[in-house]
Amino acid sequence: MITVTINGERREFDGDPATPLLWVLRDALDLTGTKFGCGIGQCGACTVHIDGRAARSCITPVSAVAGRPVTTIEGLAAAGTEHPLQAAWKAHNVPQCGYCQSGQIMQAAALLATTPKPTDAQIEAQMAGNLCRCGTYQRIRAAIKDAAGRQA
Repeated sequence: MITVTINGERREFDGDPATPLLWVLRDALDLTGTKFGCGIGQCGACTVHIDGRAARSCITPVSAVAGRPVTTIEGLAAAGTEHPLQAAWKAHNVPQCGYCQSGQIMQAAALLATTPKPTDAQIEAQMAGNLCRCGTYQRIRAAIKDAAGRQA
């Protein structure tokens, strides 16, 4: 039995310890906001926070997060509230197909947690590993800057 803290709640998984965290989140815990994209940690659709840092859940075995805090898009903001990034995403009409957006937001939240007023270069460097097939990168950058202002 593996015990993990997901979005502040202690959860247990009784399965193969090598199971990717992504599948535990989606299939065992019904937290479907985290998406499967490539399965090899290259696209960023599956990004979550582990110990407050952005991580690819598709290549992270659940055994690696035993006893550690994991935050998914569902737990980014307190219940009934919106994270500043989520509000900025809406204000800037960032999503088109929307598939990559939870991973994009989680990656951006990790950036803002360490760099409250990021430059364009810092945003581009942090977000470079998160792919958007629709190409909304300019709107993503604008939303991150907007959210940084909202947090200030």
